[in-house]
Amino acid sequence: VCNTYGPGMTFNDGRVMSNYILQALNNGTITIYGEVKQTRSFCYVSDLIKGLVGMMNQTDHVGPINIGNDEEVSMLELAHLILDKTRSRSRIEFKVLPQDDPTRRKPDLTLARNILKWCPETDFDLGVSKTIQSFKD
Repeated sequence: VCNTYGPGMTFNDGRVMSNYILQALNNGTITIYGEVKQTRSFCYVSDLIKGLVGMMNQTDHVGPINIGNDEEVSMLELAHLILDKTRSRSRIEFKVLPQDDPTRRKPDLTLARNILKWCPETDFDLGVSKTIQSFKD
């Protein structure tokens, strides 16, 4: 499973999506660790649930199946998207990437597509908008 996001996220769970949204809504500094090439893949919560239900309902495959999103988003792209959507006055600050933090996370969804006939459906831009609105509410 990759980074799951959407309404219902805990504000202080420490994930990049919630961190950036809170920092932007509070006009705080948005911190990007590492180079601007660092990416993550984000899966909207309802897509994740559909994938998990599909896994539970199938009996042909025993073993792990990656559920997530294989579209990568750079941390800089994410920060700019959230700044734009929140109309924040936050600034972006770059810090050294922690040694154990990967620069890329991208799941292989081949099994999910072939066995479960599943793939993520929610548009990232729309998902981020809904997530920001849930934080505001």
